[in-house]
Amino acid sequence: MKGSLSKVPISKEWDIVGARQTGRNIAKELGFGSVNQARIATTISELARNIYLYTEYGEISFEEVCEKTKVGLKIIATDSGPGIKDISRVMEDGYSTSGGLGAGLPGVKRLMDEFDVESNGDGTKITVIMWLR
Repeated sequence: MKGSLSKVPISKEWDIVGARQTGRNIAKELGFGSVNQARIATTISELARNIYLYTEYGEISFEEVCEKTKVGLKIIATDSGPGIKDISRVMEDGYSTSGGLGAGLPGVKRLMDEFDVESNGDGTKITVIMWLR
């Protein structure tokens, strides 16, 4: 069960729930405990909600990753939206463009073991990994 596991398209609000449930199920299958399953589900909710709020279409994909003696879950959120103009600003705690709490991407970064964001005028790709302990 290595490599690509699933992809969930995000174009309507209900897709957020589907992505969250898919991710939680995959995390459980990989052996993550309930606390980390909740962290993964929260991360997916935030990433999928950003796609829904700021773009017309995107997807959340899930991959099993193996590195030496470690196994983990990689979650990739991609969209074809306008991109993030100022990544450093978006990564500040409390910053929000949607009127939310501003926990968004900084919160995702804290929940996961690895975090990377790439963005330009053609869209955004956010990759996160949580390693199984």
